[in-house]
Amino acid sequence: MRGAAHTGRMVIAIAAATLVACGKAPNDSKPAPLPPLDSIVLEPEHAPLERQLDGKIEAVNQGTVAAQTSGRVTEILYDVNDFVPAGAVIMRIRATEQRAGLLQAQANLREATARETEARLRYDRVVVMYQQKLVAKAALDEASANRDTTRAQLEAARAALQSAQEGLSYTEVRAPYAGIVTRRNVQVGETVAPGTPLMSGLSLQFLRVTADVPQSIVGQVRNIRRAAVYVDGRRIEATRLTVFPEAAGTSNTFRARLELPENATDLYPGMFVKVAFVIGEAERLLVPAPAVVDRGDVTAVYVIDSDGRVTLRQIRPGHRFDGKVEVLAGLSARERIAIDPIAAMKRL
Repeated sequence: MRGAAHTGRMVIAIAAATLVACGKAPNDSKPAPLPPLDSIVLEPEHAPLERQLDGKIEAVNQGTVAAQTSGRVTEILYDVNDFVPAGAVIMRIRATEQRAGLLQAQANLREATARETEARLRYDRVVVMYQQKLVAKAALDEASANRDTTRAQLEAARAALQSAQEGLSYTEVRAPYAGIVTRRNVQVGETVAPGTPLMSGLSLQFLRVTADVPQSIVGQVRNIRRAAVYVDGRRIEATRLTVFPEAAGTSNTFRARLELPENATDLYPGMFVKVAFVIGEAERLLVPAPAVVDRGDVTAVYVIDSDGRVTLRQIRPGHRFDGKVEVLAGLSARERIAIDPIAAMKRL
């Protein structure tokens, strides 16, 4: 009996030791350390010092197409808000008289060509006969004069044909540039005369902004010649800045014109925008735009403290400068922030 009891206690002890060993194995394994976060330490940077003013967008190419010939409008191919390619026919005018004039000009050219050919050949024959002393000098002079007259008549006929062709082309009114129709001034069946406004339009390909610059900063604006437009949080650098040479008498301001990049999106003539004129430099706290988190009305960044802890902190953003966002409040110089918000969120 004692042997059996002793054997049982040994089995229980071995089982307990096995359980203890199995229980300690998970505790001895440690999780793999997370890779360090990409981060930067904020330092003040030199950025443009700007003065914001109100400006208005306008199209560089805008105008009204007028009739260049008389006639009745037979077809209108585009209407308000339609996009018109450059050179496209936008309207047709009855061309009965113009076609008849073209046919007459072509007939006159054929007749003038035949007369000039005959006079030239006769002159060549008279020259040979005069060299052989078969005709008098008067006959040679007459043939020369006739040749010159028919040559002039031929040139006149060619010019008349070109004029008739151009007159016929006026019956097809074409768009001078690609753009959008803003106004149609005539109806089908209406009779027009040269100078009658037919259709107005503008091009969205090239836009510019006009603004009034106060006299107090016009010198800095002239010297630096840099400006940008802010639209819906976007900063669009002007490609060219022109300041007019004289001030307005009533407001004592100078008109400035900013050329915008070609095909600027979401901008339309007549819109009011904020125009920022660079008048110097200032130190600003800038963070990379990818590090900024926008959650509804809250703008924040992930801050890393000295112990490596990550916290989400709200900031008050300012303007954007070359892929960076100005921080007006919420951060201080020498603080460290995470560049990748998604990776930083997993550390919370």
